[in-house]
Amino acid sequence: MQKVTKIFGELVANDHVDFQLRKGEIHALLGENGAGKTTLMRILYGLYQQTTGDIFIDGEKVTINSPKDAIKKGVGMVTQHFALVPPMTVAENVVLGYTDSFVLDQAAIEKKVGEAANQFSLDINPKSIVRHLSVGQRQRVEILKALYRNAKVLILDEPTAVLVPQEVDSLFETLDRLRKDGLSVIFISHKLDEVTKITDRVTVLRDGKSIGTVDTVNVTQKQLAAMMVGRDTFGVTRQTEINPDNKKILEVEDLCALDDKGLPALKNLKLSIRSGEILGIAGVGGNGQKELAEILSGVKAPISGVIKINDKNLVGKDPSEFSKMGIGRIPEDRHEGVVGDLTVYENLALEHLDEYSKNGFLDKQAIRKNANELIKNFQIKAKPTDRIRTLSGGNMQKVLLARVLSRQPEVVIAPQPTRGLDVGATEYVRQQLLEQRTRGAAVMLISEDLDEILSISDRIAVIYEGEIVGTINAQNATPEKLGLMMSGALREKA
Repeated sequence: MQKVTKIFGELVANDHVDFQLRKGEIHALLGENGAGKTTLMRILYGLYQQTTGDIFIDGEKVTINSPKDAIKKGVGMVTQHFALVPPMTVAENVVLGYTDSFVLDQAAIEKKVGEAANQFSLDINPKSIVRHLSVGQRQRVEILKALYRNAKVLILDEPTAVLVPQEVDSLFETLDRLRKDGLSVIFISHKLDEVTKITDRVTVLRDGKSIGTVDTVNVTQKQLAAMMVGRDTFGVTRQTEINPDNKKILEVEDLCALDDKGLPALKNLKLSIRSGEILGIAGVGGNGQKELAEILSGVKAPISGVIKINDKNLVGKDPSEFSKMGIGRIPEDRHEGVVGDLTVYENLALEHLDEYSKNGFLDKQAIRKNANELIKNFQIKAKPTDRIRTLSGGNMQKVLLARVLSRQPEVVIAPQPTRGLDVGATEYVRQQLLEQRTRGAAVMLISEDLDEILSISDRIAVIYEGEIVGTINAQNATPEKLGLMMSGALREKA
């Protein structure tokens, strides 16, 4: 890709970007949110067309107007959210859209797909129904689907985001084999340890421009982070140990709950958090984390169990009473936690409007004064009058942090607080959680990012199918051990 520029209205998403991919290499594409990575790859896959610039494949200038064009040119893409049909078999999914026949010869396609899986050393049964497969197996189906279409270039967008450590290892083994067979892979990831482990070269984008391309063996994670954000990042980790004599602030006993479909989501769940402690909740998504966060903030009612803060039972209370009792929850989906068309100052006051009401009227002067203080204290890059939908993900998250943490809650519930954030914003959010710990708050960090869990937690509780299958001290935890617990293969007593 040479001098590729993409302009949306007044926004320059890609600014004369050069990107070169060699045969048989894994090439990482790094950058903060909004740096232009996704736009660049959408251009290569035909979802967008560049404003200016050229694309060359095998030295030949090509025009790619659609994914169909891209596939014909040997470019395949596996997105974070898989495009598979769950009731169909692996073989049916692989050939879907890649056959001219109205009637499928089931035995023939299973034979061909099975041969392709063997050719590429992908351990997958073509007769399996997709809905019965694990996330890692579904990802292999997506990779097989691209390779079956004769992909020479494979784009992987955040490929490890939904995998447990053992599945990540399996993915890397697959990619290494494919690389040796001559496949070229573009690896988009926020996880610098993975990038330095699996890739050959790294290209960094910042503000739509290419900062440079480096050989992975010649660069450190710290240097890559500095290239991404334009400054040094030092990483945020827990520096001190918790005092074991600290008082238990939050206690949960025998908690049971149903999900939105009426199926069991939490089963006799037990946990506790002390003052000045961060308890990390590790687990693959969909194992009850969402329901746990909702129940602990009063948004959802359990069907049985006890929730105590400072020995006072909260079961049956509404969200406002949870808040008054000292529980602060940072919403899991930042877009659902704000009202997009309202201003920053209005969103900062949303959950506490009664404090700014006089005789039925809002004291907007007091609301703005509060907003100015919080914008300064939480380093929000926005004006009080900006519509919150115009903010970046990182600044939107800072608004939510400011709204919750400025109240100095005794318990902080933080589900997926850095999901989708870039390196700089992630560092800021983790630092804020550590400051709450230092202040003496009991912090529950629910995260699918094991690096995050291991970096700042004091203890780690693993949730699997709605149960806590083990709680271990963070200094005794390893990704391998947590991975086994997250997959239900290992249980450990607290």
